[in-house]
Amino acid sequence: MTSATRLIGTLAGAALLAGLAVPAHAQNDEVNIYSYREQGLIQPLLDSFTAETGIRTNVLFAGDGLLERVESEGELSPVDVVLTVDIGNLVGAKERGLTQPITTPVLTERLDPAFRDADGHWAALSLRARVFYVSKDRVDATALTYEDIAKPEWKGRLCTRAGDHAYNIGLIASRIALWGADKTRDWLTAVCDNLAFAPVGGDREGPKNILAGTCDLAIANTYYMGVMLNNDAEPEQKEWANSARLVYPTSETGDGTQVNAAGAFIARHAPNAEAANALVAFLLSDEAQQIYANQNYEFPAVTSVAPAELTLSWGELTASKVSFTDIAAHRAEAAALVDELQFNAGPQN
Repeated sequence: MTSATRLIGTLAGAALLAGLAVPAHAQNDEVNIYSYREQGLIQPLLDSFTAETGIRTNVLFAGDGLLERVESEGELSPVDVVLTVDIGNLVGAKERGLTQPITTPVLTERLDPAFRDADGHWAALSLRARVFYVSKDRVDATALTYEDIAKPEWKGRLCTRAGDHAYNIGLIASRIALWGADKTRDWLTAVCDNLAFAPVGGDREGPKNILAGTCDLAIANTYYMGVMLNNDAEPEQKEWANSARLVYPTSETGDGTQVNAAGAFIARHAPNAEAANALVAFLLSDEAQQIYANQNYEFPAVTSVAPAELTLSWGELTASKVSFTDIAAHRAEAAALVDELQFNAGPQN
């Protein structure tokens, strides 16, 4: 039984396949992937990888629970590479002993040290900035700080997704790393009180609500703007996007825009480690990085590759100097703060 037949699940929710209790046999002409990332975002990359290398890809897509799955499967796990959407997953996987060092020399040749684990246990593949979507009709400001949205003039004008979502936890954790816990608590309290209503939906709901006139500024990731503007299947999303423009927030302390990473790690018990390293090397190639840039509207993790022209049209990104490891170190504290302030309940005053 090959590791392909042992890979379990599909995005469509296919039945579990038999044989999980049988250890995988190394093939290295295939690679098994668990992906937090959506199929539409990842499949073009995997198709290009197979066309270039001849290595087949078998993928389980899931919105959550994949780290727990790898952990519970232990030595019998069929997975070779896990693709994640948040730095917390990458750092957490290493801390839980789920990773092994990436051995391809491409890792250090192509990635800045800030975008990879010091011991090679994970690699950032693309970057996304947490920015402000502001109403074209009702907001004149072209430059804003994160501190600005805590000021009284934004009372009842803000909207965002749940505070305990990974994207907002990353933002809050970066504020703790930059400002300390006390200032961040005061800031988040004021931001919560400035919300127009309790957090709801995902990042796309921000510009949707801006178009509806129910908020004037939404906190969301950059790439959703490109995805919505090019969503021919749901043209109403183009209207949402066109109601807003992006502002890359900075900090009054002189820091830049908070950036998070989507990335990959090779599983500790990967049955096809050679193929796994080949996949990571490909995902750091110019070809793959340009797919991230041009199809997903993310910032390439390989800094020699330029973002898409559309992304560049939104302005210049000056990224925060807070490291990914510092953000990850404060995630639990950020989550506790969201709970303490009952952020998801919406404005308290």
